[in-house]
Amino acid sequence: MTFIGSAGRAYTVDATDGESVMSAAVKNGVPGIVAECGGNCSCATCHVWVGEEFAPLVGPPGDMEEDLLDMAVSERRGTSRLACQIRVTEALQGLTVEIPPEQP
Repeated sequence: MTFIGSAGRAYTVDATDGESVMSAAVKNGVPGIVAECGGNCSCATCHVWVGEEFAPLVGPPGDMEEDLLDMAVSERRGTSRLACQIRVTEALQGLTVEIPPEQP
């Protein structure tokens, strides 16, 4: 998968099926994914914008995630998700997400 940082730099990393997108970012030192809560869906510091082509595959956010996204510092978009709530699957091979310029 590829993370696009706020300055436009791409970070391509390998991820394991079942792992969260947040975990893959943290494990590989991708800057901008703060992950303060460690993936417990309680902080919104792993907010990402999912690439349009992958939005249907990752699906919509759940209720708790919706509430956290509403409080995120960065602009909320139609493809906003918390990276901790996206599980890597084979269908997501090649996933691209953008990292907003500011995390809470």
